[in-house]
Amino acid sequence: MRVLITGSADGLGRLAAAQLMADGHQVVVHVRSAARLPAVAELTERGADVVVGDLSDDLQTRQLADQANALGRMDAVIHNAGIYTGAGLLHINVVAPYLLTALLARPDRLVYLTSGVHRSGRPRLTGLDWSGRRPSASYPDSKLFVSTLAASVARLWPEVSSNSVDPGWVPTRMGGPNATDDLRLGHLTQEWLATSTDPDARTSGGYWFHQRRAAPHPSVHDERFQQDLLDALAEHTGVALA
Repeated sequence: MRVLITGSADGLGRLAAAQLMADGHQVVVHVRSAARLPAVAELTERGADVVVGDLSDDLQTRQLADQANALGRMDAVIHNAGIYTGAGLLHINVVAPYLLTALLARPDRLVYLTSGVHRSGRPRLTGLDWSGRRPSASYPDSKLFVSTLAASVARLWPEVSSNSVDPGWVPTRMGGPNATDDLRLGHLTQEWLATSTDPDARTSGGYWFHQRRAAPHPSVHDERFQQDLLDALAEHTGVALA
């Protein structure tokens, strides 16, 4: 299978890419800029393809989609890239996954990285600056939105398996050295959902934690909130989710 993983220069994305390659899959890694290419040199030397683009930038996100499409249709996409704070939080964590979902040739499987803290996110869309020029949402807000995006895609595209994954609090650069969850389990579920023939991995619309379904924030499966979110993202980007 051909799998694109965003944010694969380090952390969970890098670990997932290495494991999927070890399992025999063709992997497309992603780095923010050409300066980050050395971080994935070991993977590209082993045969991984690479795409480059800053997900905080609208134009570069679109160009990244073009690069990926030029390589051929992906079987699965793992939307792993994310940041914890900063003005670009909404763009990287929500707008970029939305744009890539809309612009990439439609894969069989989509996996979106979320967090358990999405349950404290606010299901409100007024006053948000999707461009990232000013901070207007919290990290939990952004993860609530991306969990809702995953559920929206599952509803609108029944032929695609679309799920969100809480990797747990793991000791990556974002999680920090005091994180208490198992690092291997932190990337196992997204690999499994992207490639496994297990019937459970082929289901859609789930919110997963360590290969088990869990209950997300109620707004994730609220169809009105889903549509409001899609409408807001379509208005901001000028790209509708077909």
